[in-house]
Amino acid sequence: MGVDLNSPPAPLGVLETVLYADDLVAIEDFYGRVLGLKPFAAVAGRHIFYRYGPQMLLIFNPAVTRLPPVAGALPVPPHGADGEGHICFRATADDIAAWRVRLSALGVPIEADFEWPGGGRSIYFRDPAGNCLEFAEPRIWGMAR
Repeated sequence: MGVDLNSPPAPLGVLETVLYADDLVAIEDFYGRVLGLKPFAAVAGRHIFYRYGPQMLLIFNPAVTRLPPVAGALPVPPHGADGEGHICFRATADDIAAWRVRLSALGVPIEADFEWPGGGRSIYFRDPAGNCLEFAEPRIWGMAR
């Protein structure tokens, strides 16, 4: 069976989203205390992984993941990024209202809270590494719930 190079199969979806942070202890506290996520896997000082629904959120220490794998380790190529990343979590309007109350109660500043011109609401806030986190209604992209 040949592969049609002019018509590749479409990706099925996003499996992993990656953010980077130097202080994984602060990240684990924040994502647990604020977002209620529990680690799926972790290696101290290197990474912490979270599973939510059918997706994974991977948070790596870029200083460590930039190094090539050691002999006998999985052959994952070095990677890393400097600066603030972004992730947007899918949420309903009611969920966003509840998240706004929770974030405020926990002293997490909300940087922006607005309705998009085409419809749908977003709220933005930051994790301890400065990554920009967002809760938004899928309709900001013209998608159903």
